[in-house]
Amino acid sequence: MSCKVKDTNLNWTLNVIARIVVGLVFLFSSFVKGVDPLGTSYKITEYLTTWTFLGISFDWLVPMATLMAMFLIVAEFLVGVLMITGAFRKFGAWLLLLMMVFFTFTTLFDAITNEVTDCGCFGDAIKLTNWQTFWKNIALDVPTVWIFMTRDLRYRRRFERDMLISIFAVVAMVIFGLFNVYNEPCIDFRAWKVGNQMIDMDESLQVKSYVTYRNKTTGETDEFLSEELVKKMEDPAWEEAWEWESSRVVDPHEIRAAGFSMLDYEMNDHAKELIGSEDYVLIATIHHLDKVNEQGVSSLRWAAEYAKENNIQMVVLVSALPEEIDSFRETLGADELEFYFADATAIETMMRSNPGFVLMKAGKVLGKWHHRRVRNMSDMVLD
Repeated sequence: MSCKVKDTNLNWTLNVIARIVVGLVFLFSSFVKGVDPLGTSYKITEYLTTWTFLGISFDWLVPMATLMAMFLIVAEFLVGVLMITGAFRKFGAWLLLLMMVFFTFTTLFDAITNEVTDCGCFGDAIKLTNWQTFWKNIALDVPTVWIFMTRDLRYRRRFERDMLISIFAVVAMVIFGLFNVYNEPCIDFRAWKVGNQMIDMDESLQVKSYVTYRNKTTGETDEFLSEELVKKMEDPAWEEAWEWESSRVVDPHEIRAAGFSMLDYEMNDHAKELIGSEDYVLIATIHHLDKVNEQGVSSLRWAAEYAKENNIQMVVLVSALPEEIDSFRETLGADELEFYFADATAIETMMRSNPGFVLMKAGKVLGKWHHRRVRNMSDMVLD
């Protein structure tokens, strides 16, 4: 089937503009995913474990999540390259149309059900709500339809050139993606980026309490500081007209990573104490204890020795049961190390590597190392 569109300079110009716009969006989307394919695989895992269709679950596909992530990233990058270069225009138009149909219906379902709160379409670089993502796809559907309708305009078969472009695009993104799978992401869009201040160390900052009240007549809401509210409530007329709705507390010394904790065996949280320590603290992160290989164990032993020699406190943050930790501690042969518990997702957000290493001081992230690169830590000059 082919929609007949008159071959005019205007229609051709609109085709070129549409391909450039859509191509750039797909290139950006694939790049920010390719920077962190494991992050994309975590998002796909969330979909697979959350969604069901006609009573059928997709948990059995979870082991293939990383492969699926790489396939999606490469496909998006290929579409972007095909759009920009005009290579394989008919194939590219079909592939683009099919992907946009899939994305549009997926994000519509997301927006309606909100079962997965963030589609991850732009990785960790740009966060969109489900409805924002859906309307973004609707906006892209317009040039997509035009590209599909005008796929035959001034079409010339250039098989060898187009094949070389396509092979280069696929190979380049596969290499780029695999590099970031087997190392930490080359660009870090996450909260625990090197240089980020995870806790505000200004002791003069005070905890503030806010209270939201609703006007009984108009339904409007207003938020007040607790100190302001006390003055408001001195007026009986105001207190009669407004009713309490909600409250919140803002602690400037909270860690700037949602849901992050470092629990000991008695379930006491030491996160603020360790992250905000004025001394160097090296945190070894393990989000899946059963997947730590021999190289990982070796890196932990090296890091423990390095920390000891340089008077650095080293702790291990792990998602595992106490008995599993005790068994691993014996394997590691480092009884002096302190182990803390955390949610696996929080650890994965901190470091993709398993294990990984994060050097902190006074609430600031000074360095991060994949376990394959942990010996690079010795290159850092410590004051």
